[in-house]
Amino acid sequence: MERTASAVWNGGLKDGKGTVSTNSGVLNNTQYSFSTRFENGIGTNPEELIAAAHAGCFTMALSAQLGQANLTPESLETTAAVTFEKTDQGFTVTAIHLTTRAKVPGATSASFDTAAQNAKNGCPISRLFQGNTEISLDAKLV
Repeated sequence: MERTASAVWNGGLKDGKGTVSTNSGVLNNTQYSFSTRFENGIGTNPEELIAAAHAGCFTMALSAQLGQANLTPESLETTAAVTFEKTDQGFTVTAIHLTTRAKVPGATSASFDTAAQNAKNGCPISRLFQGNTEISLDAKLV
């Protein structure tokens, strides 16, 4: 399986602009620029897209882990916060914090915590960053 996305950039770093698109069409010439990455400009940026990918990946993995425990979630809501800062090596994603709130009928705190930790450690996006980036998790049943 292969998924594709593309980027086009025109101009210099600070005055240029670009677009990102995905093969699925979900992103179609979506704007990004220096100001969307380092300031508060309108558009997206690579770190925001990483956060969306990680939130989605973790949430699906959590659903799978709960299913393996014979639990069906009513709802799972996850936010991923990506920390992007300048280090000695240059700008780097240094941390990702996942916050999830879940309604899972029949789940105990222990069964939910186990599923959440397994999902955090096992989802492909988490594994992509393991060893390079601190990944933390705040997962609670509501």
